[in-house]
Amino acid sequence: MTFTVAIIGRPNVGKSTLFNRLVGRRLAIVHDLPGVTRDRRQHAASLAGLDFQVIDTAGLEDATDESLEGRMRAQTEAALDESDVALFLIDARAGVTPLDAHFAALLRRHKTPVILVANKCEGKAGQPGLYESYSLGLGDPVPISAEHAEGMANLFDALIPFARAAGTDHASVLKATAEAEEDALLADLEEGQEVVLPERPDRPLQLAIVGRPNTGKSTLINRLVGQDRLLVGPEAGVTRDSIEVDWEYKGRRVRLVDTAGMRRKARVEDSLEKLSVGDTLNSIRMAEVVILLLDADMVLDKQDLTIARMVIDEGRALVIGVNKWDIAANREESIQRLTDRLQTSLPQVKGVPTVTLSGLKGQGLDDLMSAVFEMHELWNSRIPTSPLNRWLEEILAHHPPPLSKSKRRIKLRYMTQVKSRPPTFAIFVSKPDELPDSYMRYLVNALRDDFGLIGVPVRIHLRKPKNPYVGER
Repeated sequence: MTFTVAIIGRPNVGKSTLFNRLVGRRLAIVHDLPGVTRDRRQHAASLAGLDFQVIDTAGLEDATDESLEGRMRAQTEAALDESDVALFLIDARAGVTPLDAHFAALLRRHKTPVILVANKCEGKAGQPGLYESYSLGLGDPVPISAEHAEGMANLFDALIPFARAAGTDHASVLKATAEAEEDALLADLEEGQEVVLPERPDRPLQLAIVGRPNTGKSTLINRLVGQDRLLVGPEAGVTRDSIEVDWEYKGRRVRLVDTAGMRRKARVEDSLEKLSVGDTLNSIRMAEVVILLLDADMVLDKQDLTIARMVIDEGRALVIGVNKWDIAANREESIQRLTDRLQTSLPQVKGVPTVTLSGLKGQGLDDLMSAVFEMHELWNSRIPTSPLNRWLEEILAHHPPPLSKSKRRIKLRYMTQVKSRPPTFAIFVSKPDELPDSYMRYLVNALRDDFGLIGVPVRIHLRKPKNPYVGER
């Protein structure tokens, strides 16, 4: 068993910094601008071997209406209700503010136990605020510095009673094997290396939902999971962080990832929006299947095509969802435009599935998930070596490669699949540098058609056979 810890407090006191510290990686966006976090984000955390779930929340605002701030506060209150203990953060350098005192009074009446945490206590500048925090009536404050990892031992001691109450043992191993693998992948990602996800049957399907702002990504996830898990509203760009939501569909585990809307690069000038877009790109790289969500009345414009190419270039399976189909002005025109744009602008994934749906009304969701699982199975396809080489012989007999620069025939000797996710093949060629791109496209298209790899990225790498006589005397 494990227990859940919610991090709450007014805006800009360091909640996301502490969340990242406990999780052990930079998941939440951190920025000097107050109010960056809007949705609640939950993830496995570990502190000196103590394992638990931690929830990052939006900054508490004194608003209870239907405004954006009011909806953010509702998300924070939901996180508080779900938690076994709350960490109430204050900024020790700023001291106790009237807003801190206001929410401390509310927390004293709440059923969830509260640990008062004074953040930014590095050096002497936070000492006055630390002493002042005793006036909040929440017990002895725990002085920490989330940014500099100071005071984590004190926080560990404060959490131990709640771990014992939940029956959680003090684990000797900091992370499970699966988490260690994902940490290594993220380290590769930060260094700009290609990420190849491990094939683990117990791992939930990583499903990212991407698209331009205000296409209904958060609304779709809320409808899928059956609750108002994510913040939604008429404002464009409500989502900033990429939020993971664990879910189960017909017995299959799925990790849904809501992402920030991606505008054209030329329009992204704000540093916070750049961080949000970077977070979305990371989510695409770590996904297995990506749903590109479109607005039914603005199907596949230039930015949609840019996002689709990003997904394909990363080697992820793509499903296109046409949202707001229930209020589409001209359905036939939208479908025709979508078909034409796919044929002319995305020939490299011919046959990518498209599903019309309404996230708000819940229409077409079963068709959408069926397409997701079908593409995931194709994305994991493996083809035995013998059928591949028989296929290669037939291809060469039907359409042999052109002559090389020296007027000699380029020989394709042998073929094998080197990995799946996406399907990737290696062909041993006598002169790999001289095989034209047009012939490579012919091979990829024929491979996709003949083995049913419709709609998924297919990669072929050319290799030169090793000369057994090189190096011998």
